[in-house]
Amino acid sequence: MSTLLVSSKGQIVLPAALRRRLGMGAGARIEVIEESDGLKLRVVRSVATADIAGMAGLVKAPARGVPRRLEGFDPASLLTRSRRGKA
Repeated sequence: MSTLLVSSKGQIVLPAALRRRLGMGAGARIEVIEESDGLKLRVVRSVATADIAGMAGLVKAPARGVPRRLEGFDPASLLTRSRRGKA
């Protein structure tokens, strides 16, 4: 556990080993959360935005068989089919 010193300007310095482990470089943002027993520091990680149109076609499911409708679904047929497979 590290102890941090607060400067006259209210600045603190995080140890280099901790910054490297967390992947923090110059300009990294830290969120400070006040809790009943002290402060909690959390690294704010930016999430890159992506255009959903650019993701079209990334995932394709292979078509298997004939499309089914909910009206034609019979749960009992699944039970008999699984029992036949065990025998």
